[in-house]
Amino acid sequence: MKQNILFRGILPALVSPVSEDGEVLVGETERLVKWQMSEGVNGFYICGSTGEGLLLKKETRKKLLEVVLDAVQGKVPVITHVGAIDLPTTLELAVHAREAGAAAVSSIPPIYFQYGEKEVIEYYKQIAAAAEIPLVMYGVGLANTKLTVSLVEELMKVENIIGIKWTYPDYYSMGLLKNINGGNINVINGPDEMLVCGLAIGADAGIGTTYNVMPGLFVKLYDAYRNGCVERAKTLQQTINRVITVLIQYHAIASTKELLCHMGFEVGQCTKPLRRLTAEEREAFLAEVSGIVDFERQEIIENADA
Repeated sequence: MKQNILFRGILPALVSPVSEDGEVLVGETERLVKWQMSEGVNGFYICGSTGEGLLLKKETRKKLLEVVLDAVQGKVPVITHVGAIDLPTTLELAVHAREAGAAAVSSIPPIYFQYGEKEVIEYYKQIAAAAEIPLVMYGVGLANTKLTVSLVEELMKVENIIGIKWTYPDYYSMGLLKNINGGNINVINGPDEMLVCGLAIGADAGIGTTYNVMPGLFVKLYDAYRNGCVERAKTLQQTINRVITVLIQYHAIASTKELLCHMGFEVGQCTKPLRRLTAEEREAFLAEVSGIVDFERQEIIENADA
C-alpha cells in the first residue's frame, strides 16, 4: 500500500513577494523562507490563496517555485498549487513542478462554472497524470465546487493523490476523512484559527496564511499538542487568534503582507485587484497587533492574554 501521509507539522502558505510588475523579488523571498525555516517550519505551500496564485502570471509562478526550492536546499518539502482557470495552464504548471523538484502539487477543484463529480474526478486525474508526483487536493470555499467526503474517498483511489488541504470550517467532515483508507490519507488543516481543532480531530499538519508572521508560535502550538500539552496548545491558539482577528479585520492577505514589511521583509503589496491598505489603515492595524505578540522574537507579550 502506498504511504500517503507525507506532510506533517507546520507549513506556511507562503505569501508571494512580487514587484508591481509581477516579477519575483528573489532576495526577499529567500530571506523570508530562510527565516521561517529558522523558526522550525516543516515545509511550504506556495501559490495558493495566500500566494495569490490565481492572479499571478504562470511564468511568475514557475519562477517563485524555483526560488523557494533553491532557498530550502532540500531541507523541507515544498508543495506548489497549480490550479488555474484553464486546464492547460494547470497541467503545464504540474509538469514544471515535477521537473523543478517540488515534493507535491496541489489544486483547488475547477472553478467558476458548475461541475459535477464526474468532471471533478477527471480534472484531478489529468493533473495527477501530468504531475506524476504526489497531489494534495485543496478544498476551499472560495471555489464553488465542494469536495465532499465521498468525492475525496473516490479521488483517493487515483494512484498519486495522497490527501487534502481541508479549509472548510467543518470538522465533523474532517474527522470522517481520517476514516478513508484506514487513516492512510494526508489530511491538512486549513483554517489557522482552528488548528487545535484540526489536530484534535486527526489532521496531520497545518497550512495557513498567518503562519507567515507567526511561524514560531504555530510550531510551538503544534509541538505542544503532539507532546500532550493540550492546555498549552489551547492558550497559544487563543493568543494567535487575537492576532488573526485583527488581520481579518484589515483583510488577511493585505495585512499579512503589511506586517511582514513592518518586520523587515519587503514582500510588496497585494496583486491588483486585491485590496490594499491605506496609510491610515496600516497605522491603525500595526497599532492593534503590536501589543499582542513580539513578532521578531516570536513570543507572546507579557500580559497580552489579560
